[in-house]
Amino acid sequence: MNRQEYEEYKAAVKREILAKLDCGQDFSDEQVQRLIDERLSSRECAGKLEVAKRRALGRELFASIRGLDVLQALLEDSGITEIMINGPERIFVEKEGRLSAWNGHFESPDRMQDVIQQIAAGCNRVVNEASPILDARLADGSRVNVVLAPIALNGPILTIRRFPKEGMTMDRLVELGSLDEECRRFLELLVRCRYNIFISGGTGSGKTTFLNALSQAIPPQERIITIEDSAELQLKFAQNLVSLETRNANIEGCKPVTIRDLIRSSLRMRPDRIIVGEVRGAEISELLTAYNSGHDGSMSTGHGNTARDMLLRMETMLLMGMDIPLSAIRRQIASGIDILVHLGRMRDKTRKVLEIAEITGFSEGEIETETLYAFEEDENSTKEHVSGRLVRKGALTHVEKLEAAGVGR
Repeated sequence: MNRQEYEEYKAAVKREILAKLDCGQDFSDEQVQRLIDERLSSRECAGKLEVAKRRALGRELFASIRGLDVLQALLEDSGITEIMINGPERIFVEKEGRLSAWNGHFESPDRMQDVIQQIAAGCNRVVNEASPILDARLADGSRVNVVLAPIALNGPILTIRRFPKEGMTMDRLVELGSLDEECRRFLELLVRCRYNIFISGGTGSGKTTFLNALSQAIPPQERIITIEDSAELQLKFAQNLVSLETRNANIEGCKPVTIRDLIRSSLRMRPDRIIVGEVRGAEISELLTAYNSGHDGSMSTGHGNTARDMLLRMETMLLMGMDIPLSAIRRQIASGIDILVHLGRMRDKTRKVLEIAEITGFSEGEIETETLYAFEEDENSTKEHVSGRLVRKGALTHVEKLEAAGVGR
């Protein structure tokens, strides 16, 4: 049986099972699986497919009827970090840092639309022609972005970013070479001593993963409030955790709830720390207000090409939400953020800490920074492999929080 014959046979078996399910009653997953097993154990099916093929067909049928169709097999592959679907027949995956086409496809555009609606309903979101863009998440924490027509011209676009099931730790980041043991101890010390830390980097540089790992240095008894567009942080260690997520407006009349709204509300929740998954616009004004109003030890991330470029982007974002002089904006940034950690994705697809910088103050209209550690490649680097280490460039200037925490006394 060739591939085309196999797909036609699968479609016929699926129609038979769906006809049995369409009888006005609810069926459990176990009952659906039993119907599939009974159909595939028939003499007719045994004559067409060998045992291994029947097992594979059973998994595909269950995924198509009760799971996420062809996505199910990809989601069950822990090595896949990104799934990119450009219409029902064009699927690409990223595995071990390499991008490749996948030979599976949805049986029809309508079936892909059904899966998209299933994902949206699972996190109480709406996506349709009137609201064609969706940011959501799957039950396992994977991040989902959907773009529909008329915005997407070549069919529905579905992008899924996967995260490790067991969660990333600083120990694991050291093992992977993302940073060294000295910098790991230094950053964890800064977290415990309540320095405000901002993590920057480009798309895919691992900002959320790094934030999640670094957050584990927070004492577990502290009250932590996380604020995200789509919940991705997994602070399983925290005993007193509040997780907040934004909401878009919908056709039922629900008003949108933005990052700015959630930050303002979080200040009334008696937080010890506020962690904002990512800032992209004017909400940074509320974030810096929190930083400057006694909520030390807070953290967030943002897109930037370098640590210095991140500061320029912050200025631009603040100008979007505040009508105040640039010098006042820079002073607010300098007083609110203590440490910048910049991440990068290297040419060999590895992710590394490229710079740790301290914001030392504000002078003559400019934000002053001091690089504490910087990544430098060594003679073992090649075009295919990056080798190097974080080199210490300076010492921490503001040690008041270390002293307040009793470090070195």
